Amino acid sequence: MSEQQEQEQSDKQKYEFRKVIEELKGYQGSGTQLVSIYVPEDKQISDVVAHVTQEHSEASNIKSKDTRTAVQDALTSIKDRLRYYDVRPPENGLVVFSGAFDTGGGRTDMVTKVLESPPDPIESFRYHCDSEFLTEPLEHMLADKGLFGLIVLDRREANVGWLKGKRVEPVKSASSLVPGKQRKGGQSAQRFARLRLEAIDNFYQEVAGMANDLFVADRHELDGILVGGPSPTKDEFLDGDYLHHELQDMVLGKFDVAYTDESGLYDLVDAADDVLAEHEMLRDKELMEDFFKQLHNGDKATYGFDQTRQNLNMGAVEQLLISEDLRKDVVAYTCENGHDEYDLINSSAGTDDHECSRCGATVDAEDGEREDAIDHLMELADQRGTETVFISTDFEKGEQLLTAFGGVAGLLRYSTGV
Repeated sequence: MSEQQEQEQSDKQKYEFRKVIEELKGYQGSGTQLVSIYVPEDKQISDVVAHVTQEHSEASNIKSKDTRTAVQDALTSIKDRLRYYDVRPPENGLVVFSGAFDTGGGRTDMVTKVLESPPDPIESFRYHCDSEFLTEPLEHMLADKGLFGLIVLDRREANVGWLKGKRVEPVKSASSLVPGKQRKGGQSAQRFARLRLEAIDNFYQEVAGMANDLFVADRHELDGILVGGPSPTKDEFLDGDYLHHELQDMVLGKFDVAYTDESGLYDLVDAADDVLAEHEMLRDKELMEDFFKQLHNGDKATYGFDQTRQNLNMGAVEQLLISEDLRKDVVAYTCENGHDEYDLINSSAGTDDHECSRCGATVDAEDGEREDAIDHLMELADQRGTETVFISTDFEKGEQLLTAFGGVAGLLRYSTGV
């Protein structure tokens, strides 16, 4: 599988996970009856079943009959789902949600969802009972990812580490032998100044060595490097070209940071928040700039569900642009005269009868075939060798894709006039 295909598969999986999470977040239990279980890859299924069985037994002590019944029903449903797995969960683990949620008027309904192979490995086993499902760990996994190198330094100490997604990982540290500004007796001012500059230079070389050792091997995966510390230290370090030349070109910015111990790495990430947010959306912004340029001054742009779908069928779409906040279904109708047409509707809306725009024939709602609009478009894109890109709504033109262009657009290989 190519890198592009892997990225598209990952994007589609994240979209599907987001849909499930949004659904789960809408459920509310009347008591602590919504059960969430996170199972890491190395946890034996038999151990999970044993834990669920134990929880089922202990649930008999719950005073409220309704809550007791709901929790035990949820645990029974979870055990039934776990029977489909052999010794261990799939790669990266699995998450199971089950419970009775309020539907209004004192009534409840039951839901059970299993999510396999999340984007990141589940790190530890978690069993959670509450009035809401525990979705935060999954939401963190679906947040924009990135790999950034972190360097904080002053003339006394330095720390080097990683920013992986939202997680800071301190890795290496060093303390300097740079003397203070006050010279000892018996030394000339010139000699002391020279020794101090040599010590500073040696320390900067040591810090660069730590950074080079850590970052160079992964430079092709790196999204950038952030450098923090007081002035003029960080400026001297960068202006002195101490870093490996390829790393030097990857420095996204330098930031004022008061502390240069491990806590300084976290301060650096906070200080660089705007730069990181900008970098995460860089490709989205470039694609939307290309789209607007073609829209106003060229002829290789399309937008809207129907037009984009037609261009996909012709194999004319180079990149399919889909808003990551698009939540629509498509209903396919075939009228009695053989005309195929499609309606785009909200995912929460019901299906209505359809009047064919070409012959006026009516197609009953139950005769329409309904599916998720993004799944429908991505399948067409995959068949035509089109790259699919999900566009964030966290910047103006990304928001416009959703609100002004229906959440669907495309950059074309050639003009089609559609």
